[in-house]
Amino acid sequence: MKGLCRCAGLILALAITPAWADYAAERQALLDRETALAAPVAGMSEADRFNALTELYFDWTMLESPEFGTYIGIAKYQDRWTDNSRLAERRREADSRRALSIIEGIDRDGLSDADRFNYDLFLASLRQDVEGQRFFSDEMPISQLSGIHQDLAQFLALMPTRNVADYRNILARLEGVETLISNTLIWLQRGLEVGATPPRVTLREVPQQILNQIPEKPADSPLMAPFQRMPEGIAADQQALLKQRAEALYSGEIRPAFLRLHEFFTEVYLPRTREDIAMSSLPDGEAWYAYNVKARTTTDLRPRQIHEIGLSEVRRIRKAMIAVAREAGHDGDLASFFEFLRSDPQFYFDSPDALLRAYRDIAKRADPELVKLFGHLPRTPYGVVPVPAYAEKSQTTAYYQPGSLEGGRPGNFFANTYALDTRPSWEMEALTLHEAVPGHHLQIAIQQELGELPWYRRYGWGYTAFVEGWGLYAESLGEDMGFYADPYSKFGALTYEMWRAVRLVVDTGMHALGWSREQAIEFFMDNAGKTEHDIIVEVDRYIVWPGQALAYKIGQLRIQALRDEAEAALGEAFDIRAFHDTVLGAGAMPLDLLEARVRNWVEEQQAGS
Repeated sequence: MKGLCRCAGLILALAITPAWADYAAERQALLDRETALAAPVAGMSEADRFNALTELYFDWTMLESPEFGTYIGIAKYQDRWTDNSRLAERRREADSRRALSIIEGIDRDGLSDADRFNYDLFLASLRQDVEGQRFFSDEMPISQLSGIHQDLAQFLALMPTRNVADYRNILARLEGVETLISNTLIWLQRGLEVGATPPRVTLREVPQQILNQIPEKPADSPLMAPFQRMPEGIAADQQALLKQRAEALYSGEIRPAFLRLHEFFTEVYLPRTREDIAMSSLPDGEAWYAYNVKARTTTDLRPRQIHEIGLSEVRRIRKAMIAVAREAGHDGDLASFFEFLRSDPQFYFDSPDALLRAYRDIAKRADPELVKLFGHLPRTPYGVVPVPAYAEKSQTTAYYQPGSLEGGRPGNFFANTYALDTRPSWEMEALTLHEAVPGHHLQIAIQQELGELPWYRRYGWGYTAFVEGWGLYAESLGEDMGFYADPYSKFGALTYEMWRAVRLVVDTGMHALGWSREQAIEFFMDNAGKTEHDIIVEVDRYIVWPGQALAYKIGQLRIQALRDEAEAALGEAFDIRAFHDTVLGAGAMPLDLLEARVRNWVEEQQAGS
């Protein structure tokens, strides 16, 4: 989805044509506000005009993308979905182009240094959004990793369930599912017409994923989960009426609509999807991949340069892996050590609950160590929960979902409990540090709680190189926190670093250099200890999210280089807690702006010493 909501870094693949009589009036009110601010206003400074415009665009984002409010814990418009009809999408694209023209008209010289920084970030986000309008992302609304067949249940699970009003919002959204699916079918058909589809090989689990949403019994559907745990504060008769309405919607509208989606996807769409895995096989694909690379890494690195960086990192990490394998007493080559790690029963759990308990134990050991490395910690709590069963087979090993302090919702580290014989214990410490603390939860929760920052910086998660680069850098802090004490966990940390280095090679290889899927899987197998199932899931992820996987290693290398530079410049005066607070203290940003921020901090430390 394109449009102003991209300023918040959120890509929300949900849609319905709004049926609310007040939508047109609400939109017109925003247009009137925009018109009044479009040119310099007598008696208003450029700084005040810029800030008034960005506040206007927050309200615009809330109106046009109500799921954004769900994410950040704001109650407004929570009875609606985003209108993702083709007409609405074209309207949002025009909104973004108009907003860009207005923001470009701001006199930057009339802003303070702080406002110039905000202006540059907001302007760059709008320019990126408008630049991306030429590509066919809307025509590919479903993959094995995302789409209505997964996102809908996830959004409903994020909604509050405190009182009757909350449940009426959920019911209102359920009433829109049928239209939502109808629009999704239109986009899928449009994708076939223009030749924009995911590769067929990556979609093999999607038909079952669709069916996983709609078992015959309503209570078994993830879409009905909010109605299985209703609070005691709602009277029993009201609970019964709300549940009855939800089940009627499910049986009468939602399940039949999903069955239509399944039939179309299986019989019409899937046989006509493309066989070639490279992004270059898509319309304007070469330019599209270049756009993705630049947007995800926030650098001007070319695919070939990134490929070479990846190969260099693979060579470096292999040497470290060999040294750790020797430390573990293994005299053979890396391939035999990989096989030992993948197959020895000592590294695997016998139940999902045991796996989750082990992750939670690691998180509990990590929490008290944070004060040694950070001066500022977030207030938002987090939990460790399983990946939903309807998505686990094709989902990655783990992922993080931000919480909301305003909404009273914790962040969640989702751990995949599917196929326990592919979830080794030696990878768990590095993974927990990446997804929970000091990785994603710490960074994103701190950012959300920076109340002095404008909304597009507090909730701007679109700088993937910063966010994922920090997550990978956070893994390297394990030794400082007392982790990686045995050679297997230490090897696990190297495996995860290797995993991100391999990504640089295979992502660019498949999308820019002519690599086959099989070639990418083989390169991955030869250089990382991860299981074959995980490797196949990962490679298929890189195929359907071209360029996204490049952000991790590029971001981590830049953050580590800045730390090395600061340590060299400050010597004994270097304070690791102050360095980390500097990196995280202004929210996510492009890597060049992070460099400037850290170097300014170093200069301030030198001047004050």
